Amino acid sequence: MDSFILVAALALGSLWAPASADKWNSKARSCSDIRQFYFGKGFALDGVPQSEISGEHLRICPQGYTCCTSDMEDNLAALSRREMEGLLKNAGRSLQTSLAGQYKAFDGYFLELLNRSSISLQETFIPTWGSLYSQNSQVFSDLYTDLRHYYRGSNVNLEEVLNEFWVRLLEKLFHQANKQYFIDYLECVSKQIETLRPFGETPRTVKTMITRTFVAARSFVQGLVISGEVVRKVSQVPLSQECMKAMMRMTYCPHCRGMASARPCANYCSNVMKGCLANQADLNTEWRHLAETMMQVADRLDGAAGVDSVILALPYRISEAMATMMDSIENINSKLFQACGNLRDGLEASSGKMEKLVSVTDVTMRLRDMQPYWVSLPSVLCSDRVATGTGAEDKCWNGMNRARYLPEVMGDGLASQINNPEVEIDITKPDMTIRQQIMQLKIMTHRLKNALNGQDVDFQDTSDDVSGSGSGMCTDDSCSRSPRLVAPATDRPVLYPYLPENKEVKGSAARRLPSVASCLLPLLLLLLRL
Repeated sequence: MDSFILVAALALGSLWAPASADKWNSKARSCSDIRQFYFGKGFALDGVPQSEISGEHLRICPQGYTCCTSDMEDNLAALSRREMEGLLKNAGRSLQTSLAGQYKAFDGYFLELLNRSSISLQETFIPTWGSLYSQNSQVFSDLYTDLRHYYRGSNVNLEEVLNEFWVRLLEKLFHQANKQYFIDYLECVSKQIETLRPFGETPRTVKTMITRTFVAARSFVQGLVISGEVVRKVSQVPLSQECMKAMMRMTYCPHCRGMASARPCANYCSNVMKGCLANQADLNTEWRHLAETMMQVADRLDGAAGVDSVILALPYRISEAMATMMDSIENINSKLFQACGNLRDGLEASSGKMEKLVSVTDVTMRLRDMQPYWVSLPSVLCSDRVATGTGAEDKCWNGMNRARYLPEVMGDGLASQINNPEVEIDITKPDMTIRQQIMQLKIMTHRLKNALNGQDVDFQDTSDDVSGSGSGMCTDDSCSRSPRLVAPATDRPVLYPYLPENKEVKGSAARRLPSVASCLLPLLLLLLRL
């Protein structure tokens, strides 16, 4: 009886075996689609399955039936990181190009204003002042040269430049008017120029207008350069390992599961991007502050007493001062040359605005548009990849399968990612490169606010290159004798204390590491000294 049961069992087993194999074969879907996709991405097909295999080996994608091996998962994860970093760099380059374009346009406009003002002075002073101008033209050309150097960022004291101009002009005019009294009167008048005020109120008026205009203009273009440099450096920050895994899970895991057509759920993509770009989003506050301050400076440059009015009226202001002095010579010394008539009739002010090469208003609009850049990156990067249309929320890829994505969308910035379900982030370890750029934004905003108050801004020579912003700020020989206007040398290595070993903890946003504070201390001290 026992032998009969054994034979029967073997017979039944032989009957079931083919049936079980057929059932397995019916489950194992072909991997032809992903093989073609994988090869199209530049990878060899060695080891790529022909049909689905069990996925217990997977470390990133769901461990169901899959067409991906461990090597394929690693290769596609690295590819997802490269592609994401490429997108970020492209977005950064686009903004850099816009900022560099605004810089070049405004820079060209400002220098053209100076050229036109200089030409206007020459054309009007020759018939108005004759030899009095022609024999002393160097005084005027030196003024415009120094103004250009100051705007370009040279180590020039604007107040000293203007004071020296008026003293030299006074000396030349006295010498020209009465050479026999030159030595005695020159020494006396030069030493008492503030008391005598031979040019009336014009030097003080010109000093106020020129200082406010040139300080604002120089700070404005420096702000554009710094903005471009920040974008360039931040766009080169590598993505974290956790971000790479999240990008792989969202982008290529559907292919491994045989769901190549599945597109990510909108909220799912938002959480992945917000987690990956958490540090970048922390630039938002200072980035907005800088843009807002630059818009205030732009309003100053474009106002009633704007840059064109001030610069184009400079020849008239100087001529007015010269006329005041010549009219007052008899009061200074009755033996000197008598008054030479009303010179104001011979020279008209260039009060009309020059046809602008660039609208400062256009620059302001661009600055306003770029304000939300850092916090808008997640939505921009998700816009063309998420599922859309009727019923998309229930059929989209949620990281595991085609189904609705249930977690809520996280906020912006590092602290808001404490409960991000897609990207594991240690909120106690901010990216130091980005933190340095945040400090650069703060410093530049501080300088711009000083410029709004008419306070001269000292841009120290860093011997750095601004080619990253595409500005080309000092390319000719005219700037060679003085420091160039450049972005701070944030590329240089800075010695910071080692960060302590710390496990990845999703801790409170209020937690701070002493090492982070000590890293930022040198930049904070620099800011306080400004």
